Amino acid sequence: MRDEVALITGGARGIGKAIALRFAQEGYKVAVCDLASKCDDVVQKIKDKGGQALGLSCDITDPLMVKEMIDQIIAAFGRLDVLVNNAGIAQDNLLPRISDEEWLQTINTNLTGTFYCTRAAIRPMLKQKKGRIINISSVVGLRGNAGQSHYAASKAGIIGFTKAIAREYGSRGITANAVAPGYIQTDMTAHLPKEYWKDILNSIPLKRPGTPEDIAGVVAFLASADAAYITGQVIAVDGGLM
Repeated sequence: MRDEVALITGGARGIGKAIALRFAQEGYKVAVCDLASKCDDVVQKIKDKGGQALGLSCDITDPLMVKEMIDQIIAAFGRLDVLVNNAGIAQDNLLPRISDEEWLQTINTNLTGTFYCTRAAIRPMLKQKKGRIINISSVVGLRGNAGQSHYAASKAGIIGFTKAIAREYGSRGITANAVAPGYIQTDMTAHLPKEYWKDILNSIPLKRPGTPEDIAGVVAFLASADAAYITGQVIAVDGGLM
């Protein structure tokens, strides 16, 4: 067990769960947050393998809840070294049909939630003069996608945000990078019809969808000492789609 502590938002399932398990495998103390008490399964899996984990219920669109979450992590572990902003939602719809509520919910969860979590986490990192911020964007934020203008806007905003804080805090020992997953097999993509998947696979040079573990490996690298001189970057993990 190492001293470093990692927080993964949206860590109860899919990509977030894979990232949490990978960090635990790497020896980190892991804090996992999600809505309600959905983190119990991943926390128990980490503990069953001898790791230390803390499950937290947090709505990342509520700045007070986010601050309380960071305070709980510091109280439990004494520090915070890695923040992985993974929590997000996708609500596909054509532009004229996107309601005000859908737009605001998508932007507030994906982009504003990333801002709230980063703002709260940066304080202990500044005290330590060390930190890693890794934001989960999407290839949709790089290239756009029909029926996802609100999702694309939120994910593109994450990229700009990442580059800005990389410049703002690089001199303080804190790096900030983004990972842009392509089509990954998760609950979020499970609703896509088989014909759509066929078209997608034809456009991917590696001819397969990604797995949550594909993303987790890159995130773990960006948190490692091997990535100490990498900041302000966007890494597409998409099988060559871009």
